[in-house]
Amino acid sequence: MGIKDYGAHDALGLADLVRRKQVTPRELLDEAIARTEALDGQINAVVVRHYDHAKEAIARGLPDGPFRGVPFLLKDLNLLKGTVTTFGASVYRNYVADHDNTVTRRFLDAGLVIYGKSASPEYGLMPTTETRLHGPTRNPWNTAHSSGGSSGGAAAAVAARMLPVAHATDGGGSIRIPASCCGVFGLKPTRARTPNGPDRGEGWGGFSIGHVVSISVRDSAAMLDAIQGPEPTSPYQAPPRERPYIDEVGREAGRLRIAFTDKAPSGAAIDPEIAAAVRDVAKLLEKLGHHVEERAPKLPVSPGDIMAKITGANTALSVKLAEAQFGRQMTADDFEHLTLASAVNARKTSAVDYVEAQVSAFMISRALAEFFVDVDVFLSPTLCLPPLKLGVLDTMGDLKNISPVLAEYMPGTAMFNMSGQPAMSVPLAWNKAGLPLGMMFAAKFGDEATLFRLAAQLEQERPWKDRKPGVCA
Repeated sequence: MGIKDYGAHDALGLADLVRRKQVTPRELLDEAIARTEALDGQINAVVVRHYDHAKEAIARGLPDGPFRGVPFLLKDLNLLKGTVTTFGASVYRNYVADHDNTVTRRFLDAGLVIYGKSASPEYGLMPTTETRLHGPTRNPWNTAHSSGGSSGGAAAAVAARMLPVAHATDGGGSIRIPASCCGVFGLKPTRARTPNGPDRGEGWGGFSIGHVVSISVRDSAAMLDAIQGPEPTSPYQAPPRERPYIDEVGREAGRLRIAFTDKAPSGAAIDPEIAAAVRDVAKLLEKLGHHVEERAPKLPVSPGDIMAKITGANTALSVKLAEAQFGRQMTADDFEHLTLASAVNARKTSAVDYVEAQVSAFMISRALAEFFVDVDVFLSPTLCLPPLKLGVLDTMGDLKNISPVLAEYMPGTAMFNMSGQPAMSVPLAWNKAGLPLGMMFAAKFGDEATLFRLAAQLEQERPWKDRKPGVCA
């Protein structure tokens, strides 16, 4: 590992070094590869490596984008032409993509150098990253614990300072959950802010959206500037931004109306250290001049049943497409038990059941929209328990144990996928055991700007960049 101050820079900082010719893209890539090879045996965050592909991209010449020369990992659910994407599934262990996803092309146009794929649970279905194909991805703060999911590899790699920013996606909390578990920053954008094409117009019925996890707020903002906007086949568009998101970072946040809760959406009590951390952050927000009050939205239905129906139907389609691709019925040798069970259960439901789930999601959206009429930001815990130990959520074991754990662990993230609102997990607390506890902030539909302004204010007031895990370059 030859660039001594590599870890002191965020992605924009590394790009600036390239721009000023203090380092070359190849030197940055070599440093990222060295860090990955040195650390990944401990955490298993990078499950596909295509170093030669990255070196060839540099040799051909990189676009002059805002992140020119910065090493980058794509989540192992997305496609980069000529490289393997496994989707976390045994049947796809050797699948080589013949095209790029639209968002991949935008990352490349920004000048990023994609040198591998970060670990994801099979089809991104779980809030932990422990696949049969690749094995568990471990939390850099404590390797007995989960790094979260489904963007668990991305968050673990960034936390361990292999690189400052990495691709992530979020269909029910999959950016925010691993960001919380690994002590990094993760913002889920507004629905349709970033593209899902070219193969699909939307993911998980509009619940899923792609972006990144990062060390710095400004990297997240600049990256969203680089990848945001519809493509010609987008079925709908997010409201236009007022100005580039990077210009929101450091901009005066104003006196925001912030509501908060230290409980689960049901009103149930949560882990006491997490609840105390929420109250501490609420006091910090008040000290910063914001109007803070304790209240929470009341949801008309449970998000859990909705998620099961929507994700189950999408999983069943993915299994069906695999069967068409390979010309045979998929078995337990191809997919994990959870994936196959989700597909089987989905086939037992009807089109009417699916539409009913969509209508229920709309009712949650409406309740949240009404709550945010006189609220700018809602603060709540990203997770209601600390990062789980590995093995608690076993997709090859007794599946009946999964739903109760999910209901207790992550009851508050999915509702913002249903409403399409932007929401972020900010690394503002750690428990006595040294595990990160992310704080979740949500804003009105289309209002990432307010979140970036608030996040930058919190980053300055309570910086996290220099707080590093035990497994760290």
